[in-house]
Amino acid sequence: MPTTPAKPFANAAIFHHSRFAIDRRKRNEAVSPKMLMLCRQRSSFPSTHPEIALGHGYNSGMPLRPEEKRRTEQRLPASRHLDRMTTAEIVCLMNREDGRLAAAIRRELPRIAQAVDAIVRAIRRGGRLIYVGAGTSGRLAMLDAVELPPTFGIATDVVIALIAGGKKAITGAVEGAEDSASNAVRDLRAIKLHRRDVVLGIAASGTTPYVLSALQFARHRRAETIALTANRHSPLAKLAGISIAPEVGCEVVTGSTRMKAGTSQKMVLNMLSTAAMVRLGHTYENLMIDLVMNNKKLTGRGLRILAEASGAPLSSAEHALRQSGHNLRIALVMLKHNVTANAAGQKLQLAKGHLRRAMQL
Repeated sequence: MPTTPAKPFANAAIFHHSRFAIDRRKRNEAVSPKMLMLCRQRSSFPSTHPEIALGHGYNSGMPLRPEEKRRTEQRLPASRHLDRMTTAEIVCLMNREDGRLAAAIRRELPRIAQAVDAIVRAIRRGGRLIYVGAGTSGRLAMLDAVELPPTFGIATDVVIALIAGGKKAITGAVEGAEDSASNAVRDLRAIKLHRRDVVLGIAASGTTPYVLSALQFARHRRAETIALTANRHSPLAKLAGISIAPEVGCEVVTGSTRMKAGTSQKMVLNMLSTAAMVRLGHTYENLMIDLVMNNKKLTGRGLRILAEASGAPLSSAEHALRQSGHNLRIALVMLKHNVTANAAGQKLQLAKGHLRRAMQL
């Protein structure tokens, strides 16, 4: 009985169908970045049918192993024999690689400054800074967001962090959370994303569907968009209005972006949020004038800040702090102008909260 010949173009037909699907989804801005990456590969079918010569179309030459173009996923030659290194060799190698980060970030300073100005504009017009990330990136975003209110005295809804998988993802992995594009839209709808807001997407690879979808939705809502990634030519970098992409290179442990990529993200987030808070007037000189004094340690710090800023002795600073209701701004104006708490409050109102202007009234 004759055997049924194999169908050499079966796989080609499947690939052809997926290309049409992708073209359609691309027009609707709902393309999975992983699928986009697959389709951008130069392809080569295995020569199981040498008698058939495929043409030079898009489905000719698909490799068995797609080339990995993301630097964060490539292997670092210096750590190829990591498992055979001594402890001292491992930590020295890690330290040497970490030493490259400051230079990588330095090259991004113009774009970081541009992003800070965009954040300041958004908050001044009543908008918010919204971080969006998954995994390590989301946790670093959450860390930065929760530390800003007690440090700079801002409301808890001025800087928000969204992490794929929600609260559970802060302390553990949530399977498949970063692959959900629809959840990003749902989460942004839940916080009522507005065009006054600025959305900052964080993803080392630059291909995380949750983060990409968030920026696409933000663009649809005409909100400002910023990307923070370790891959300059990634879909995320191309999608954002402002792209910050420190090229930190390959990780010591291949693909473990909690290492150099994560460290660089924390460094950039520190710059973005701190510089924005300073520009918004939440420091006096380099002192945390809006510090929230909610425990004994912070109350002591606030007292020292007031004495340092005013030049008054600690006893006078302590008295002014009590009279002002533990408001460092009012207490500082009191000490500088030798006025009551009410008079100091009126000066600040006339200056619309701007401390330096209030000092000149």
